[in-house]
Amino acid sequence: MAQNDEYARARKQGEKAYRRAVISGEYPYLPALEEILWDRSSDIGTSLGIMDIPLDQVVGTKTRGRQAAFARNFMPLLDGDSEFAGKWSFLIKAQKEEGIRDPVKVYEYMWNFYVLEGNKRVSVLKYLNLPTILADVIRVMPIPSEEKDIKIYMEFDRFFRVMPIYDLIFSEEGDYEKLAEAVGQNLNDPWSEDVRKSFLYAYERFTTVFEARFKQSLSLTNADAFLVYLGIYKYESLMEDSKEIILKKIEKIRDEFVLEAGGNQISFSEQPETKDAGALPGLFKPKTYTEKNPLQIAFFYDGKLSESSWLYGHELGRNHISEVFGDVVKTWSYESTLEEEDFAAALKDAVEKNAHVIVTTSPILMEPALRAAVEYPQVRVLNCSINLSQGAVRTYYGRMHEAKFLMGVLAGSLCEDHKIGYVADYPIYGAVSRINAFAIGAALSDPQAKVYLTWTSLAEGDWKTYMQENGVHIVSGPDLIKPKEASREYGLYRMNGGEVTNLAMPVWNWGTYYELIVRGILDGKFQKDNSAGTTGQALNLWWGMSAGVIDVILSKNLSFYSGKMIDIYRKALINDTFRPFDGMLKDNRGTVRGDHDSVLSNEEIVAMNWLNDNVIGEIPDSELLNEAGKKAIRVSGLQIDHAKTAENAGAETTG
Repeated sequence: MAQNDEYARARKQGEKAYRRAVISGEYPYLPALEEILWDRSSDIGTSLGIMDIPLDQVVGTKTRGRQAAFARNFMPLLDGDSEFAGKWSFLIKAQKEEGIRDPVKVYEYMWNFYVLEGNKRVSVLKYLNLPTILADVIRVMPIPSEEKDIKIYMEFDRFFRVMPIYDLIFSEEGDYEKLAEAVGQNLNDPWSEDVRKSFLYAYERFTTVFEARFKQSLSLTNADAFLVYLGIYKYESLMEDSKEIILKKIEKIRDEFVLEAGGNQISFSEQPETKDAGALPGLFKPKTYTEKNPLQIAFFYDGKLSESSWLYGHELGRNHISEVFGDVVKTWSYESTLEEEDFAAALKDAVEKNAHVIVTTSPILMEPALRAAVEYPQVRVLNCSINLSQGAVRTYYGRMHEAKFLMGVLAGSLCEDHKIGYVADYPIYGAVSRINAFAIGAALSDPQAKVYLTWTSLAEGDWKTYMQENGVHIVSGPDLIKPKEASREYGLYRMNGGEVTNLAMPVWNWGTYYELIVRGILDGKFQKDNSAGTTGQALNLWWGMSAGVIDVILSKNLSFYSGKMIDIYRKALINDTFRPFDGMLKDNRGTVRGDHDSVLSNEEIVAMNWLNDNVIGEIPDSELLNEAGKKAIRVSGLQIDHAKTAENAGAETTG
C-alpha cells in the first residue's frame, strides 16, 4: 500500500473518532496537559529518564499547539496533500523499514502521558497498533488531596520507585502495598533486577491468560485481577504453572473477579432466616441429615484454646451445637492452624473425614479459607470476619458495637472524674465502630466524658501502664480473660487502689450463633451461596442483640437504676427504635459528619476509620503493631487516614 494511502486510512479513523466525539458532546481533539493544569504552569516536573511506555496511556499533548491536527485517538485530521501528511507518511515508511528509534518526549500526569515532542511518531505507532513507545518521561505530581484517585496515585508513585511499570493500575487504596507483600517485597526498598524480571514475567503470563478469557466480559483492570489471583494462589506458581493450569485456576475463581469488578459490594444479613421464610433464590435443595448421615462440621482455630479467650468462646459454641443437635450434627476442631502447612494438614484431614462445613474462626484465616473453598467447592466454608468480600466464603460476625454502646452508657454514669479507658485489639473492620459506640454511649450519660484509647496490639507499651499514667480508673478492658489467666481486668471494671471491681461484660453468644447457622443449614436456608457471580455481592452475616448472639452481663453490685437504664437502651436497640450512629456525629479532628437526619449504612459503620470527638487516641499504622496485629490488618485492616489525630482536651495520644 502506498504511503499516502496509509495516511488516508489513518485520517478516516481520525474523522470517525472526531464525529463520534462531537455527537457524544466530547472535545474532539487531543486534550492538552497545560489546560488540565492551567493553574500550575510553573510546575516543570521530575525527569524519570528514557523508558518504554504503554501507547494506550498516551492520551494527549503537552501544549495546545498541535491539538487540532489530531482526533482524540491520535489519528490525523489534516488534508492528505499537506506538509503534515508528508511527514506522517515519511515516518510510517521509516518505522516499517528500520523502526523509529528516537524517543518521544512526554509529560506524565496521573498515569497518562502528554506529548511535548513526537506527536506524529505516537500517531504512526498507534495506527500500527504497537503496544509501547520509547519515551523520555517527565512526571508531574498531583497536588495532595483527599480525593481517592490522587491518594491511589501517591501510592503508585511509591510503587513505581521500586518497580517501574506503568500499566499496573489499581482501583483501591492500599493495593500497591498488598501487591508488594504478596511478592515478598515492600514499597521502601528498590526491588533487585532479578525480582523485577520475575515480576514482569509473572504479570505478563497472568495478564495474557486473563485478557484472553475475561477481558471482554469483565470491567476489571489487569492489576485488580492480578491481586485477586495472588490472594488465592501463590505468586511463585505463576512462574511454574503452564498457561493451561493458570487458565483453569482463573476459571475457578470467576466469582471473585466478578465481585472485584463490582467494587467488592457486600450484602449484610442482619437477621437469621426463619424456617418459614420461604425458599431463597439460587440455592440448592437442602440435604437431609440424620444420625446415620450427620452434618459434619470442622472448626479451625488459629491458636491454642488454652491461650485465647476468643477461641475458647468459639469452642464453647461448638460444644453447644453437640448438646442441641445430638448425633444429627458431628463437630470436631483443629488448633494452631495459622501456619500454611498446619492449615493444609488440617484441611486434608477434614476433607478425608467428609466435612460438609469448615468454620474458620478468625479473619487471619480468610486467605487459606478462600483457597480451601476454591479447591473443594463441595464444602461450605465460613470465616469469622466482617467486610471481607469473598464469593466462595460466607462470613459471619456480631454487631458488637451494640453491646459496647451499652457499656459506654454505664461507664459514663459511673465515672466521677470524666475519664474512661478503652482497650481495643486490632485496627480492623468493625473495631472503630465499637470504640465510637462506646464513646457515644459514655457521652450520653456524661457529656464531659473523655475516652482514653489504647491498643493491645501495639509493639511497644502496655495498656495497663497507659491507664495508670493517665489516671484512669473506669476501664473497658479485654472482653474476656484467657482461660488460664487469673486477672480480673476484663470487661468494664473499676480500679481503686489496686483493687479491681468488675462492673459489666460484653458477651458473644457463639453457641446461639452457631445453633442458628446449623438450623439454617438443616432447614435449607443456609446453603452454599452461589449468587455472587450474578449479583456481584458477597453475603456477610452480621447479627446482633435482636438475634440473641450479642448481649451484656451486668454485675449484681450495680444499683437498681443502673440496670434499669441499661435495660431501656437494650430494648431500644433490639426493637430498632434507637441506633447509636443516627444523626449528626463529630470526630476528634473537629469534623462534623452528617446532619440531624443522617443514617449510617452498615458499610459505613463497619468501615468506620475516624474516632468520635470525645476519644483521646488514634488508630495506629501497621508499623506500630506487633506481629499478630500486622497479620490481622493485612487481611482485614482499615484504610486509615494518616493525618495526625488531633489532640483532645490537652491530653497526649497513644502514639
